[in-house]
Amino acid sequence: MGQSFGNELTLVEVSTDSSVGGIPKKQLWVAAAGPEQAITLVLCALPLGWAATIADGRLTPDQEAILNLKPAEVRELTK
Repeated sequence: MGQSFGNELTLVEVSTDSSVGGIPKKQLWVAAAGPEQAITLVLCALPLGWAATIADGRLTPDQEAILNLKPAEVRELTK
């Protein structure tokens, strides 16, 4: 049986030890999954060496509609 990712979108902040001007690089991602699954999905989309945590905040319904993510899909928001 397939895994259910639900219909929630979770914001995930990722960072790496690599720095720009002494400041660690950070990015904001969104995953169409619950919090625990979201971290795993985002880390799978990144090279080794990144760390992920659930970010504060939520997307508005309009923002969610624009993204139109399918279950288990991830997307970087900081581009």
